[in-house]
Amino acid sequence: MALQGPIPVSFDMVFPHGCYVVGEVEPVKDFDASTNGRFVQARDKQTRELVWQVAVMDADPTLKPAQKTVAVKILAPAQPVPPAPMAGLPFTPVEFDGVSVTPYVNGNGRLAYSIRVREMRGLRPASSKTPNAAKESI
Repeated sequence: MALQGPIPVSFDMVFPHGCYVVGEVEPVKDFDASTNGRFVQARDKQTRELVWQVAVMDADPTLKPAQKTVAVKILAPAQPVPPAPMAGLPFTPVEFDGVSVTPYVNGNGRLAYSIRVREMRGLRPASSKTPNAAKESI
């Protein structure tokens, strides 16, 4: 099979309505290497980059409250810094580059996805991001 490992996708495929940072960027624990009292940060299996995690709220209005907050893993050599807050907004809008998803079956036997990204950044200018531009050109 041609698909092996994480599946590359676009930010707009995962978060078509956008998303907002709602937590701190934190290192992900390597549960196999860490011992009682000794924290070891996880590394990506393919790239060996350090793995960080940030909670984001999906802005999709159709999601149930329990589905709105998801963890996004960021592969980076140093702790990523979220974009600066925007005046008048309670949460900071964010976009990701180098997005990939890895499907897995969770503890409840349901299909779930692990979201990994290469970069976190602020919003692009509105002129370069029009959600319906592709549909209008058809």
